[in-house]
Amino acid sequence: MKAEPSESKRRLQSRPGQLAAAAKRVTIKGQQMVMLTKDEFDRLLQKADEWEPLLPAPNERGNYPALETLDVLLARDILRHRRRLGLSQAELARRAGIRPETLNRIEQGKRSPSVRTVDKIDRALREAENEGGSP
Repeated sequence: MKAEPSESKRRLQSRPGQLAAAAKRVTIKGQQMVMLTKDEFDRLLQKADEWEPLLPAPNERGNYPALETLDVLLARDILRHRRRLGLSQAELARRAGIRPETLNRIEQGKRSPSVRTVDKIDRALREAENEGGSP
């Protein structure tokens, strides 16, 4: 597998005004790829795992829309609990008996789950906690 470097090297921005490690664009078997240092890859992986859905914007009176805010707060709680236990979305979904796509939408705050679904997730998280979080 021969990597052919492209003409340009690009710098990735880790934070505004701060340069990260160089990223090198390469083409392997006709497919465009980007090479990063292991440290930069690990940093980006950590940053992706820290993501949480944002609260909806407040209205002109400064109040947050109740239902959308509750969806995001529930999503954050599930995300934090799942991460603390070291479970993947797929593993938690399997334990809860729901589809991984459903859990993904709930964790993004894009879906209002039923009480039954929340109960399944909560039960799966509690059981995993009692087991010590091992999958």
